[in-house]
Amino acid sequence: MTLVDALEGKEYIVRKIVTDDEELDSFLFSLGCYAGEPITVVSHLKGGCVVSIKDGRYNIDSQLAAAIEI
Repeated sequence: MTLVDALEGKEYIVRKIVTDDEELDSFLFSLGCYAGEPITVVSHLKGGCVVSIKDGRYNIDSQLAAAIEI
């Protein structure tokens, strides 16, 4: 299951990040989004979703949300 399918307000654990882009992997890691970390979808938007990772909220697009498996 990916973040696209996640329910709003429910906390999930990131299982893995599925991407071939090393730069994208390091960007997500700098946000605190990596395997084993909790993540919550605050709301779904037309082009993506707002997520809460640690103490921050981030707006990510649907392509990136699809790469994050929970």
